[in-house]
Amino acid sequence: MDTRDTAEQAELRRSARRLARELAPATVADLDDATRAKRLAAAVHDAGWLELRDDAGGGAPLAGGVEAAIVADALGGSVADVAFAGPVLARDLLRRSGRARVDNAVVAFAPSLVAAASTTPAYAVDAPADGYAALVVVGSELACVRVAASGPGGNDLTRVVAALPEGAPIEMIGGELHADDLDAWRALGLALTSADLVGVMRGVLDMTVAYAADRRQFGVPVGSFQAVQHLLAEARCLQEGSLSAALYAAWTVDNLPPADALAAGRVAKAYAARAARTVCETAVQVHGGIGNTWECIVHVYLRRALLSTQWFGDDAVQLAELQQERLGSS
Repeated sequence: MDTRDTAEQAELRRSARRLARELAPATVADLDDATRAKRLAAAVHDAGWLELRDDAGGGAPLAGGVEAAIVADALGGSVADVAFAGPVLARDLLRRSGRARVDNAVVAFAPSLVAAASTTPAYAVDAPADGYAALVVVGSELACVRVAASGPGGNDLTRVVAALPEGAPIEMIGGELHADDLDAWRALGLALTSADLVGVMRGVLDMTVAYAADRRQFGVPVGSFQAVQHLLAEARCLQEGSLSAALYAAWTVDNLPPADALAAGRVAKAYAARAARTVCETAVQVHGGIGNTWECIVHVYLRRALLSTQWFGDDAVQLAELQQERLGSS
């Protein structure tokens, strides 16, 4: 695997980060700016990023897991309050089932947020705020539940987490999914949530390093204190290690057998989930008391990291699954 970006990937990374910086919230108050949020959603839609895993013809996706992960990383780095991973995962699942596009589709998850839902109660994660079709997997076929508009829920202030209505009618839309399809789809989900965590770590660290250079205590920047330097250096190492694992996981989605891609995704998620908690908590600590206030956006990064950690399973879930797979094959 060559970890260097191609020319197209490098341009995608630059443009995605630039768009996120310009339109994502810079303060907690910006989260209430509906006009800005609509501009961000429109820009992501117009860029074609939601269609990256659509069928390019013959069943192959328009873009690989690496390209989708590049966008997830960029949006996570600016805590962009726009639906991305949810719609991309839904379109990937539709492509694998051979079904036509379903407008505003996202995937519904069981209450644990680890696996796609087969019944209600279930939760839609990272859904559009203006109504959506929540996909559920019934046996080996796809179905959907139509849901009216809903706003952000749960701890994450940047993404929608909504419970599906009790007793809502389930509409069968057909399409057969094989075990390999679901494994490859889970591998993509793990790669995207890992990439989001990498972006969150990068964004919150950049903000914290700048704060440590600017904030003065005892007449000197707090970043000059060795204890603070050690905390930030360790956090950067954790972020870089997570980046390596996440890049590999994204590459395997389309280049290795589903079982191997799933294993790579589990490793990346386990590493990134543990690292993100440490990095975000470090950022809050370096900011001091203000880090947990509404005047500071750092806690929004922590909140986003907590949801991305839970989505498709945290480090404990991934390590348990890896252990079971290894023991089962021995």
